Amino acid sequence: MKNKTVIDADAVKLAGLQIDTLQKVRSGQVTLDQWERFNNLSTDDREARFSDWKKPEPTAPAETTEKFALLVDLGIITVPDDYAHEKWLTTFREQNHKKFFYYDKAITDAKFPNPTRILKPGEKFCVRAFKQVVGGTTTSKERMAFLATQKAIHTSAQGMSLVFDQKRDQLSKGKRYASFDEKDRLRTDADGCHWVPSMGCHSDGDFDFNLGYFEDVWDVDDAFLCFCDAV
Repeated sequence: MKNKTVIDADAVKLAGLQIDTLQKVRSGQVTLDQWERFNNLSTDDREARFSDWKKPEPTAPAETTEKFALLVDLGIITVPDDYAHEKWLTTFREQNHKKFFYYDKAITDAKFPNPTRILKPGEKFCVRAFKQVVGGTTTSKERMAFLATQKAIHTSAQGMSLVFDQKRDQLSKGKRYASFDEKDRLRTDADGCHWVPSMGCHSDGDFDFNLGYFEDVWDVDDAFLCFCDAV
């Protein structure tokens, strides 16, 4: 009887949560996009954001430049001749969203209008991806500091879209690739967290176009892109 009582209690709690969530959706307190984003969080990300568990502080190690190393040199990327910044993410989504098993609806021109570097048709960039080579975690600030040593140009979601369009076959599988930008250039969510465009390149060949958080820590599975002017 004890097990049945526990199961019944869980069923009642689940039903109550479903009713409460639907009421919040109908009243506009929760949007369907927010609900979908929550469901697509990994278990660890969900625990980190919503439980009492405290994220471990990044380990304090060696110099910033010793924490990261080249993962793959993607070569030259050229901005398409038909590139129009104000509508590029809309165009990219229309042409490519079916190639992703998940595509975050929040990645739009309206929400990523002002990256540090606005791309122009015909521009060429050298693009590399870097990986973390120390144990534990590193912060977005550490990764941005490393990018500064590489004289990186921050192109946000728009640059990430070009990597997928032109170089996705060269990306190492089993990694997530972030496209960082200055924090004040990033859109914030309702909790004040800053969105970092990221693309998952999964071991089975699937891709997702998603959003991470600048405030989160990153680990060895999280790579990041580095754009530099081609000379």
